[in-house]
Amino acid sequence: MGLPTLEFSDAFLDSPDFRDRLKCHEIELERTNKFIKELIKDGNSLIGALKNLSVAVQKFSQSLQEFQFECIGDAETDDEVNIAQSFKELSQLLNSVEEERRRLIQNADDVLITPLEKFRKEQIGAAKEGKKKFDKETEKYYSTLEKHLNLSSKKKESLLQEADTQIDKERQLFYDASLEYVFKIQEVQEKKKFEFVEPLLAFLQGLFNFYHEGYELAHEFEPYKQQLQFNLQNARNNFLSTKQEVEKLMKRVRSADQDQKPPGQWTMEGYLYVQEKRPLGCTWTRHYCTYEKGSKTFVMTNTEAKNGVVLNPTEMFKLKSCIRRKTDSIDKRFCFDIEVVERHGIVTLQALSESNRRLWLEAMDGKEPVSEPVALSLREFRINTMGLYRIGGVNSKVQKLMTTDCYWYSEGCLNPSTAQKAEVLPTTLYQHICLYDCRLTFICLCCVTESDDQNYRVCAVHALVHKLPDRNKEMLEILIKHLLIVSTHSKSNMMTVANLGVVFGPTLMRSQEETVAAMMNIKFQNVVVEIMIENFEKANIFIFIVISTFSKATFSYCVFFLYIYFHRDAKAMYSCEAEHSNELSFPQGAHFSNVYPSVEPGWLQATYEGRTGLVPENYVVFL
Repeated sequence: MGLPTLEFSDAFLDSPDFRDRLKCHEIELERTNKFIKELIKDGNSLIGALKNLSVAVQKFSQSLQEFQFECIGDAETDDEVNIAQSFKELSQLLNSVEEERRRLIQNADDVLITPLEKFRKEQIGAAKEGKKKFDKETEKYYSTLEKHLNLSSKKKESLLQEADTQIDKERQLFYDASLEYVFKIQEVQEKKKFEFVEPLLAFLQGLFNFYHEGYELAHEFEPYKQQLQFNLQNARNNFLSTKQEVEKLMKRVRSADQDQKPPGQWTMEGYLYVQEKRPLGCTWTRHYCTYEKGSKTFVMTNTEAKNGVVLNPTEMFKLKSCIRRKTDSIDKRFCFDIEVVERHGIVTLQALSESNRRLWLEAMDGKEPVSEPVALSLREFRINTMGLYRIGGVNSKVQKLMTTDCYWYSEGCLNPSTAQKAEVLPTTLYQHICLYDCRLTFICLCCVTESDDQNYRVCAVHALVHKLPDRNKEMLEILIKHLLIVSTHSKSNMMTVANLGVVFGPTLMRSQEETVAAMMNIKFQNVVVEIMIENFEKANIFIFIVISTFSKATFSYCVFFLYIYFHRDAKAMYSCEAEHSNELSFPQGAHFSNVYPSVEPGWLQATYEGRTGLVPENYVVFL
């Protein structure tokens, strides 16, 4: 049930029923006052928690902003650049969310706490003051009334009239206090409907605005999130491919002779023990030595300290001669003597083993080491086979297919009439390219690392492809055409352009050295293969548009020609308002320059009024 109504006429009667109803209102006001106190306390706790959360999120965002993401290698792929930049993007997103939260926290006191405290003090406090006045006048009135009624009727008439006047005055004061108290109680009960609830509604509205802002930011962040997930998947694929290559290299190094010459900038380097003659006898000191054959420079770095001091840390000599030391001429094994310009006499050195000594002798004027051939393991697959090219094959089937006369000319090239059946000859095709050494060298990586402009990369790859011999270029064209066909069946065989780049990048391009650092460049080889597949038809990457004599000037002309060919002018048929920062806003009839296809389907890259961005393909017409 609700609170009983208080009538002003009841205040004159001051009946027990009136007092009971008045008591119900007083209990409700006290309960409301206590509830507001608890609400203010909980509200302050909530605001404090929001402040602490905001500080923690800002600190977390700052940590993301300050972290520098470094990748292995001298250059980075587009995927690695985006992944490295992702921490800053995530930090900016968190900062945008925190801006709205900070506004919520700053307004919380004015919106919630202050109005509630004001209502409790001014409205409920005024009602309590009215009660005090009402109780005081009640006590005073009834006390005066008792005295007045106890007056004797034998008193003088003037005294009785004065007493009547006094009691009427006290009664009026009591009635005024009662009416004001009844009015104030009912006023507070009515005002709490809106003055008590409005601050809560305003605070919740601010909270909802914060959540809505987070939703809007999440919606705007969705395209970047999808692109980042794509970059992460590519990075994962590149990691798996690189891991396999590095593991193979590690196994080869593990199984090979441990004393083979390691790859490096020097002709030969490693530890040698140097014989030093002392008054009390000869001592052998360990040095790290390097030798550069072109300049005959021999450098020794002492790595042993005596009494905490390294004597003669680095010495450089020019080699005159090197002679192997016979076993019977010295007590030590694996020794050889060298003569240098800067010293008189012979310097005796001890290698770590016989094979190590042989490498040093060969480097100082000997034979070069012979590397072991690497066997290939291949397999034939059908075009719709899931995971095409990711599984090793049977070499006997490959050899049988390669010896079939109907597929090959006498010169060893693929018969064009059977090239249309390339979808059933994938393994044979890239095996044949390997046999004829159709590998793009490491210079092809420059077109990926020098610039992040996609058209520059396409032009550079186009120019480098036409540096290949005709036979090799023809075989490469057949293979890339086949890989394009494979990529169109990616829904069934799961071999997207990126996956094909992971598989064929290391196959078509080899580094000069087999090192871990070279393995890290597989990611760029993958990008080059992706460029050739994606632009096989779109950019006509295998169409020969320059003269066959390939000079530096010809290369520049080739790049300039392709730049003019792809960068065309266009005109807007409709107006458009950009929805994202990488898009362009433009009116109807706007003139675009430097227009070329974008990596985003259905969009073109264009320049308008000095700003470059994306425009919808169906909004423009080429001039």
